Amino acid sequence: MSPSYDCASSGLLCAEDNDSILGFGDEEQQREDRPSRVSEPERCDFYVDFPLQSDDCLSLLVEREKKHLPREDYGERLRSGDLDLSFRRDAIDWMWQVHAHYNFGPLTAYVSVNYLDRFLSAYELPQGKAWMTQLLAVACLSLAAKMEETDVPLFMDLQVGEAKYVFEAKTIQRMELLVLSTLRWKMQAVTPFSYIDFFLHKFSDGNSPTKLSVSRSAELISSTVKGNTDFLAFRPSVIAAAIALLVLRETQMVDVEKKLSCCTHVMKDDVLGCHEVLQNKVLIRQQSIEDVSSSVSSVPQSPLGVLDVACLSYKSDDASLQTSPACKKRKVSR
Repeated sequence: MSPSYDCASSGLLCAEDNDSILGFGDEEQQREDRPSRVSEPERCDFYVDFPLQSDDCLSLLVEREKKHLPREDYGERLRSGDLDLSFRRDAIDWMWQVHAHYNFGPLTAYVSVNYLDRFLSAYELPQGKAWMTQLLAVACLSLAAKMEETDVPLFMDLQVGEAKYVFEAKTIQRMELLVLSTLRWKMQAVTPFSYIDFFLHKFSDGNSPTKLSVSRSAELISSTVKGNTDFLAFRPSVIAAAIALLVLRETQMVDVEKKLSCCTHVMKDDVLGCHEVLQNKVLIRQQSIEDVSSSVSSVPQSPLGVLDVACLSYKSDDASLQTSPACKKRKVSR
């Protein structure tokens, strides 16, 4: 028997006013009407065209971001086992498969996980019903795509990848309503993407960030939600500031203490803590890539490589190196 979502119908009234949904009123609308500082005709991997925010706008965003976060104890409940961490991991893994399949933007991926985390922190799913987790993942990704993408797949088309269940459109719609009501219709989430251009600009002494630094920042922001709970302890503004510092330090000398001392929007200690977590994650990833590269380089890369190894390792009875018949045949065939 399918579960009832009637509880969602009582909360369908939108709790946000026009300003909270569309931005900050006429001032932001005028800013959106102006052309962006960086234009790019085609989307490339992890590249987003960010508008530059003013200091006043940043202050409003920092105040507003608290309304778009999971409950404070959410991360601890996941780590302690009170909430099943595997449910979250499986849901995010599937979201990433669909994200790659349709080439969604990085903001869609981040927002979908934001919806997932906020819902799981506020709503207790029935135990022993794995299909509910996948249905929730479909609903969160669908809502995020509707918010951030211009071309949104149909419900049935969205269910690609290693989906264990396939849901009808009306079932997904009912789950969407439950998510919307649980999140109180606050779907215009404030994320690190909302801040990254500001901090890259601020920490570069007013110079416009390069496309490479923006792309690298977007990649790191996306990685913070890919099955990782460490960053649930940090607010989006803190994550953005820490990532901006890390990205700039990859290409230039940066006095972290000095940069943070002139930034009043975030707590210095929080940014330093997040920066340390980021550094550790990057180092671990680089080490794993180097280990894989080292192991791959020691293995023959092709059938010809296998033959080369066989030729060099072949020894005759008098211990002198000889050319094997296979090697001679390969040379003749060239």
